[in-house]
Amino acid sequence: MAEFDTVRRAGAGVRTAEIDAGLRAHMNKVYGLMSVGLIVTGIVSYFVGMDLKSAMAGEPTRFLSYGVIQAMFSSPLMYLIMFAPLIMVFMFGAAVNRMSQSGAQMFFYAFAAVMGLSISSIFVVYTGFSIAQTFFITAIAFASLSLWGYTTKKDISGWGSFLFMGLVGIIVASIVNIFLQSSAVMFAVSALGVLIFAGLTAYDTQKIKNEYLQVRTQPNGEAMAGKMAVYGALSLYLDFINLFLMLLRLFGNRN
Repeated sequence: MAEFDTVRRAGAGVRTAEIDAGLRAHMNKVYGLMSVGLIVTGIVSYFVGMDLKSAMAGEPTRFLSYGVIQAMFSSPLMYLIMFAPLIMVFMFGAAVNRMSQSGAQMFFYAFAAVMGLSISSIFVVYTGFSIAQTFFITAIAFASLSLWGYTTKKDISGWGSFLFMGLVGIIVASIVNIFLQSSAVMFAVSALGVLIFAGLTAYDTQKIKNEYLQVRTQPNGEAMAGKMAVYGALSLYLDFINLFLMLLRLFGNRN
C-alpha cells in the first residue's frame, strides 16, 4: 500500500510538472503575440505619424502621399480610423470561436496595424522623447502588474465587474469628450484610466492563467488553448496600449 501511495504521489508530481510547463509555454506565447502586436503598432504609428507631422508643417511626406494623409485626417474618414479599433475588438470577440488559430492571429496583427494608424497623431502632439520615456515607464509598470497577477495566490476575479463598469465609463466619457474637447474631462478620464488599466493588467493575467488550467483538461483542450492565447494577447495588448496612452496624456510633454 505504501508503495502504491509513493507511485501515486510521483505520478501526480509528474502531471503537475507537465501542467506547469504547459502553462509557461502558453503564457510565453501570449506575451510573444502581444509583443509582435506592439511592434506592428509602433511601426505603423511612427511612419504615419511622421508623415502627418510633415504634412502639417508643409513639408514633403516620405511614406504616404499628401493626399492620402489629408484624406485620413481631414475628412470624415478620420472618424472611421478613430473608431475602427473598437469595432474590430467587438468583431473579434464575436467571431473568434469560428476562426482558426492562424486566422485569429492574422486578425490580431491586422487590428494592431489599425490601432497604430488610429494613434499615429501622438507623434504630432507629443515630443519623441516623451513618447519613448512614457513607453519605458509603461513597460515597467505593465511587467510588474502582470507578474503580480500571475504569481499572486489571491483570487482577484471579483475585480472584473468593477473594472468592466469603469472601462465602459471611460469609453463613453472619451467619446463624448471628442465633441466637448474639455481638458478637465480628459484629465479625469486619463487619471481614472491609469487605475482601471493597471487593475485590468493584473486581472487579465490571472484570468488567462486560470482559463488555460481549466481548458487544458478538456477534450481538444490544446487546440482551444491556441486560440485562447491569441485572445489573451489581445487583452493584454489593449491593457498596455491604453495604460500607455493614459500616462502619456497625464505626463507627456507636448510639442
